Amino acid sequence: MATAFAATGANIWVADASIDALSRCPGDWNVDTVDVREPEEMKALFGRIDESWGGLDALCANAGTPGPTALTENQPYAEFWDCLAVNLGGAFLSVANALLMMKRQYSGVVLFTSSTAGLFGFPYRALYAASKWALHGLMKTVAMEAGPYGIRANAIAPSCVEGSRIDAVIEREAAAKRTARDNVRRAYEAGTSLRRFAKAEDVAAMAVFLASDAAQMISGRVIAVDGHTENPDPKF
Repeated sequence: MATAFAATGANIWVADASIDALSRCPGDWNVDTVDVREPEEMKALFGRIDESWGGLDALCANAGTPGPTALTENQPYAEFWDCLAVNLGGAFLSVANALLMMKRQYSGVVLFTSSTAGLFGFPYRALYAASKWALHGLMKTVAMEAGPYGIRANAIAPSCVEGSRIDAVIEREAAAKRTARDNVRRAYEAGTSLRRFAKAEDVAAMAVFLASDAAQMISGRVIAVDGHTENPDPKF
């Protein structure tokens, strides 16, 4: 997302819990280490953004954690709260701080990274799915409250996106089902009309579009970037 926005000439500010990830960012980006679960850290982050930029045009609330992979009755309760704290709480703290700037300037775009897990049930991912369904309620409320200030809010719902994260999810699900990882991957692919996973660039392109004037009448929507997913795991 940051790379796609930078290509349009936007100024970029990336915040992440991983110092290693931040070290790979281009030198002309602003970077910050932050734990999205910590209210004071988030308040300080957006304070620095406001002091430096004096406003904010677009927020990508993108931090997330996959949560555990197991049948619902085997999901550890301790991980329930951590999954919600990152996927829902982190988004809440991001938008709550960003709105202070956006309402002041009577403009802005808020983009939440959701998942198709927030559109239907998702076997072995109960906590993750629950966090994404909740995220949609937050997004729609923000769209209603902030709309009179010229602020739009939407959620992008990818399905499986190529990369190390979905590889790890597939590995854990294969272990839980006691099957080969290729079987799990093929099942996910079979659940989409296009029979393939999305690329990170596909999701980023949607983010840039939704933040642009071309999408100025799109707000309060969950927009899937998923190759038309009908069933996340038809062989459950």
